[in-house]
Amino acid sequence: MNLFLDSFWRAVAYCLRPGIILLSILPLLFMMGLTVGLGYLFWEPAMDQVMRLMESSEFLHSAWQWLESMGAGKLKSVIAPLIVIFAVTPVIVIVSMLVVALAMSPVMVRLVVSRRFAHMQAQHGASFLRSVLWSLGSTALALVAMVVSMPLWLVPPLVLVLPPLIWGWLTYRVMAFDALASHATDEERQTIFREHRVWLIGMGVFAGYLGAAPSLVWASGVVFAAAFVILLPMAIWIYTLVFAFSSLWFAHYCLGALHALRARRAGSSVVVDAALPTVAVPEHLEVL
Repeated sequence: MNLFLDSFWRAVAYCLRPGIILLSILPLLFMMGLTVGLGYLFWEPAMDQVMRLMESSEFLHSAWQWLESMGAGKLKSVIAPLIVIFAVTPVIVIVSMLVVALAMSPVMVRLVVSRRFAHMQAQHGASFLRSVLWSLGSTALALVAMVVSMPLWLVPPLVLVLPPLIWGWLTYRVMAFDALASHATDEERQTIFREHRVWLIGMGVFAGYLGAAPSLVWASGVVFAAAFVILLPMAIWIYTLVFAFSSLWFAHYCLGALHALRARRAGSSVVVDAALPTVAVPEHLEVL
């Protein structure tokens, strides 16, 4: 618990550093360029497809007729953009996290190491390519879980539990691996994952709920479509800061856990060696 809270407050303090804030602008610029480019190419086709699906449903067609009779026929033009926006939100979240993991996490881990664990020996347990493959594989599994669990989202309590749980698992897998990639061996990383799994998943789930904040920003009203140009950069920047905070939190926690693991093993080895009896070696065997 002490490590959990200590790493949390340290991550909050590090997020207030000007260097971290400036560093978060780079993923923001990349994501904005990617989002605007894809929106320019696919926004209209996506809108047309959603409108056709809405009009092809007899139930929805009756609902639209009833709304028009009530003077709310223009509501269709508001709901269609919202459906497209919420459909692409998971993609924006995942890509934002991957960009932060690849572009910001190595820099932030080095910052944590230089300020707190400069004496820690780097074992280089995982290469950059392996980190990329780990992140992509974990992301694929999370997407499968999202698709499989979507029917359960219709149950009101589960929609508040399943998505953050899946995001939390993905955040834990990616951020914890990146935090330990340069300094922990494979065996040390597996040990930390096993001994601290509950805390790490809890950190990931907490970050998953924080990641819902941008969705609240652009779902705050039916005027979202008109405010899209303003709210989109704000939402993406919040995503970037949330994942930057998560990366710092996992870096402080995992490196602290690695330091404690090595200290415990070093202490255990000293105790065992000191407990061994001293055996006199005959002179004729000393040369062996």
